[in-house]
Amino acid sequence: MFVSYKWLQDYIDLSGVTAAELAEKITKSGIEVEGVEILNEGIKGVVVGHVLEREQHPNADKLSKCLVDVGEEQPVQIICGAPNVAQGQKVAVAKAGAVLPGNFKIKRAKLRGEESNGMICSLTELGMEGKVVPKEYSEGIFVFPADAEVGVDALGLLNRDDEVLELGLTPNRADCLSMLGVAYEVAAILGREVKLPEISLEPVAEKASDYVKITVEAKKDNPLYVAKMIKNVKIGPAPLWMQTRLMSAGIRPHNNVVDITNYILLEYGQPLHAFDYDRLGSKEILVRRAADGEKFVTLDDVERTLTPDHLVITNGTEPVALAGVMGGANSEVTSDTTTVLLESAYFSGAAVRKASKDHGLRSEASARFEKGVDPNRVRAAGERAAYLMAKYAGGEVLEGAAEADTLTVEPAVVSITLEKINRVLGTELVMKDVKEIFDRLQFAVSIEEDTITVTAPTRRGDIKIEEDLLEEVARLYGYDNIPKTLPIGSSTPGRLSDYQKKRREVRQYLEGAGLYQAVTYSLTSEEKATQFALEKGDTIRLAMPMSEERSILRLSIMPQLLEVLKYNSARQNDSLAVYETGAVFLSNGDESLPVEREHLAAAVTGLWHSHSWQGEKKAVDFFVVKGIVEGMFAKLGLMDRVDYVQAQLDGMHPGRTAEIRLNGEKIGFVGQVHPSIQKELDLKDTYVFELSLKAVLEAEAPVLQYETIPRFPSITRDIALVVNRETVSGTLWEIIVNEGAPLLKEAEVFDLYEGDKIEAGKKSIAFSLKYADPVRTLTDDEVTKVHGRVLNALQEKTGAVLRG
Repeated sequence: MFVSYKWLQDYIDLSGVTAAELAEKITKSGIEVEGVEILNEGIKGVVVGHVLEREQHPNADKLSKCLVDVGEEQPVQIICGAPNVAQGQKVAVAKAGAVLPGNFKIKRAKLRGEESNGMICSLTELGMEGKVVPKEYSEGIFVFPADAEVGVDALGLLNRDDEVLELGLTPNRADCLSMLGVAYEVAAILGREVKLPEISLEPVAEKASDYVKITVEAKKDNPLYVAKMIKNVKIGPAPLWMQTRLMSAGIRPHNNVVDITNYILLEYGQPLHAFDYDRLGSKEILVRRAADGEKFVTLDDVERTLTPDHLVITNGTEPVALAGVMGGANSEVTSDTTTVLLESAYFSGAAVRKASKDHGLRSEASARFEKGVDPNRVRAAGERAAYLMAKYAGGEVLEGAAEADTLTVEPAVVSITLEKINRVLGTELVMKDVKEIFDRLQFAVSIEEDTITVTAPTRRGDIKIEEDLLEEVARLYGYDNIPKTLPIGSSTPGRLSDYQKKRREVRQYLEGAGLYQAVTYSLTSEEKATQFALEKGDTIRLAMPMSEERSILRLSIMPQLLEVLKYNSARQNDSLAVYETGAVFLSNGDESLPVEREHLAAAVTGLWHSHSWQGEKKAVDFFVVKGIVEGMFAKLGLMDRVDYVQAQLDGMHPGRTAEIRLNGEKIGFVGQVHPSIQKELDLKDTYVFELSLKAVLEAEAPVLQYETIPRFPSITRDIALVVNRETVSGTLWEIIVNEGAPLLKEAEVFDLYEGDKIEAGKKSIAFSLKYADPVRTLTDDEVTKVHGRVLNALQEKTGAVLRG
């Protein structure tokens, strides 16, 4: 809700309170003011000018040379490019030296050889949004009424010397969707009186009920319908002050009749609709539910197909408006309209919302009906609009109104004790203080001993129970004034469990390694449910699945991650690394809920490094993904407890897959996806791992121990061992480490060779061994002795020999 500070002063005295101060007070009382916009901020030097002469620019077809009186001794020449500039107009002129929005400074200049001493402005050039500018001025300059005084501040006439407060209203505060509602709120905050708008009708002798009959079939959806009749209206522009107020609130002006209905919507919060009475085609208004398939063309010239869920206003036979949402093109007010039927009604919020949602028509009117309007303002809003149409459209208001009324709305009566107010708020208020608050809210109050009974006005439909009264007392007493106390009793501060901390470390590590987190469905198809599963078992099917593709609870995360890669690869994003931590579901019998186990899975494809300017490109391989896994175990302190054992698993490459074992127990796998599955998914070589995150995070890591930084030099020996092709490097490494202790500190594979220079069925594996002692320098004899022991053990246990 946009609230004009100047407009608000029509209803309440704001002297001594600036717009910024008012915004702070409203926010502290419970309604957030999201911002205060100063409409003329940064603009100066714009006055009303009178175009005395206008002629074609001698050197440009689309420019005009104008002589403009700007209230100074001599008129000035201004070159203007607007197509609608003409002699005799009163226009907004930015004089030389003026500043426009965006710090755009106006200087004297020559345009195509002709001097220009200023700029004739459009409304958008003065900072107004194009969508709220009247259509006739949307592609040209704005023209003031003929009685505008030359030389005065144009921004004042355009209501730009104003500040607009933007209220962030919650759904329960529909009462503040109107200027009067905001005025009541501000009056309660400041302790001042509300001045109601003027209504002084002088109706003609004819009666509105003689012109139209109101019949309501859908009484539950429309318990009150009031029709006012105004004859001999003269369609034209609304007064400038009304147009500018509408524009400040984000509504585009149209003509005096339509603008008055929109003005009342903002002033009272009561939507109105004006029909051209002569185009109705009957003397009857019938409100009913639409027939199934009934057609209706709305004001935006779109044909709508209606259903019995939609409430329509008809002329007895055909619809003329979609109730509370939008009028029909067959009865809209045009420049030829002379007699207006003015509708002011109370529609059910549910009926309006259904039509608004079904047809995608969200309007200022529908928003107010959906949240609830004040039933006691329906007639007053119609009377006020009729008064303004008589005043600004020259209309003659017929006596009374034609109406259908079955509305029974009683104001809410709620009681609360002073003891409860003080107990809940922690205050020490006396009855006088509480009564004063409700008096400021203009709630009727009666007091009996310790109990206060409040009758809430119908404009405050949010007041229903004791807690609503508590809230009103708290916010107007001042949240800042409510005593502050610390909780009493023992409490445990919230913290992450060890499991949660480790899971967070894992996620941070993987993201630091370059993997993106994915979140996929826990539901999959029968075909994919058992793929890559760490634990085989029965699948669990949903009783009422969305589709067959989402009918089974997954046993593995991997199929979903491969789908992520497939989706991205199809969109030319073919180098990708993703991971997911999530649950898999193991059957626990037909009558029991499944067991949930948290798994970690990752999938990597494409290039791991790509630095084209260095000419370096590295595709993902087994050792990249295994390195990621090892880095994670090192982060958790489990590196020494994890083994990798060559394995063959369904769906994985038979020669590039390993089981991951923690303390000798299988917890997952790492390797390449089988080529047939890669081809099916149209993926490049893809490497993956999946493991039981629960087993990893619940494993006890050894106590962290620190070693002194070596002060003495180490000795490195390299060996190349010829072994059977089936022998794995892990076996050799384990022997080397065990036999070389305690002097052996590191052992790493740095080369693998299989070729014609090696005996058939054999391969060469090269290790780099580092020996050191933290307290002294080793001698060659000491190292040779241990090194020999390592070589002998390798030969005895695996048949390995040194490569010659």
